[in-house]
Amino acid sequence: MFDVTMSQEPTLFDRIGGEAGIEELILAFYVKVLADPELAPFFRETSLEKLHSMQREFFAMALGGPVKYTGRSLAHVHHGRGITMGHFARFTGHLVETLRDTGASQEDTDSVIARIEVFANEVTGTSY
Repeated sequence: MFDVTMSQEPTLFDRIGGEAGIEELILAFYVKVLADPELAPFFRETSLEKLHSMQREFFAMALGGPVKYTGRSLAHVHHGRGITMGHFARFTGHLVETLRDTGASQEDTDSVIARIEVFANEVTGTSY
């Protein structure tokens, strides 16, 4: 008799800690972002509750979780805000630091950043 079990690799979403891990990541991440004098001004007129909610959805979706992002397109949300590739690099730098702080492996950190960097053009309104 064979014991056939379907072993499925955990998604990046799972390895980050699922919904609870995303929640922890977003809260810790935005402490860093909002403390950054170059990034904080972009969030002055933003509802932090709505921002956290949308970011939880976005990150969960981007990392392979069973969540559908219901927000507006990134290009629409960020249009005309003056966000440069330098700002985006600072943003992802804080994300790297937060991932390390929350115990993500280097491999998972690199994977998260790779998945987020594909949205750089939409956020900055530029092309490489």
